[in-house]
Amino acid sequence: MCIENGSAGSSCVDSGPAGGARARGGPAGDGPIVGSVEEAGRVKAVASNRRARRLYSIIDTYEAGMSLLGSEVKSLRAGAMELKDSYGDIRQGEVFLVGAHISPYQFAAEGGHDPERERKLLLRRREIDRIAGAVAEKGLTLVPLSVYFKDGKAKVELALARGKTAYDKRRSLRDREHAREMERVERRRRR
Repeated sequence: MCIENGSAGSSCVDSGPAGGARARGGPAGDGPIVGSVEEAGRVKAVASNRRARRLYSIIDTYEAGMSLLGSEVKSLRAGAMELKDSYGDIRQGEVFLVGAHISPYQFAAEGGHDPERERKLLLRRREIDRIAGAVAEKGLTLVPLSVYFKDGKAKVELALARGKTAYDKRRSLRDREHAREMERVERRRRR
């Protein structure tokens, strides 16, 4: 689309495939068009809770946004987060991430943020009600599996989970080793 500005010339904007816009005139391949498919959907992993998959049976997962301070976002972009002993807590119809450690950003003014503070998680009301019902009735717990940036926004993957017993842990270990052995045999056959 071009707009004529009289004697000043014209201003043209090129519409990209996903409706994004890029000013014309620059060399092709200057980077992705703003809002294009190339830029959308980028995910950058920050932290993962590998222990959660070993200690819990995952029943359902949810993606939630996180309400963060500026210095927390800077620290997350640097990858300074631990989910080791964290969990989700539902209070008065709101979900909070408790026990997650985000290291202070060294360049933040006045010391930045409290590393262990509770962070509000952003979910739809229907999802919060569903999670609260499952936690109250079935004795499930809310465990964070990973934290990542999606389209520039910090997200946390939450899981409704049930704690595994010692028997379940041994069984999943045995199943994993059995699968590895089957893979080895399969590779030998291919040779």
